[in-house]
Amino acid sequence: MLPQIKNILYATDLSENARYAYSYAASLAQQYGARITILHVIEKLTAETFLQIHGYVGEEKWKKLQEEKQADFVSRIKGRLNSFCDDISTEVDACSFQVDKIIVKEGIAADEILNQAELNGADAIVMGTKGFGMFKEALMGGTARRVVRRSTIPVMVVRLPEKS
Repeated sequence: MLPQIKNILYATDLSENARYAYSYAASLAQQYGARITILHVIEKLTAETFLQIHGYVGEEKWKKLQEEKQADFVSRIKGRLNSFCDDISTEVDACSFQVDKIIVKEGIAADEILNQAELNGADAIVMGTKGFGMFKEALMGGTARRVVRRSTIPVMVVRLPEKS
């Protein structure tokens, strides 16, 4: 039996590489009639940094800053989705695939990606990667490597093509 892809988790760090990887998530969604859940993970502050900021601004202001930051990320993601759909309008009649949810979480990226894939019943994960140092051709970025190693579902890791 052929695998069914009905729910794709697309993980983004809002980089150019992640934007490029989104084209693969959209293509898969278009081909399979799948829905896309978009996830952006904000790395947690260290305990020391959190205490310093929290102590300086207070509880109420801290909560407001957190809400504003999450709203800003969701707004940026929606803007990029609109831009993407405009860019591909010459290739496809419309963005017929459906973005199911946009999730912004705070935590360790690999852990949150795997957790959200399970919670959302994802059939596949799509994410970008960056190489490190002189071995960039051979190595994936740390988050992508951890997700691939620990995932129980297929993971598509997309590298930004080299400029010619």
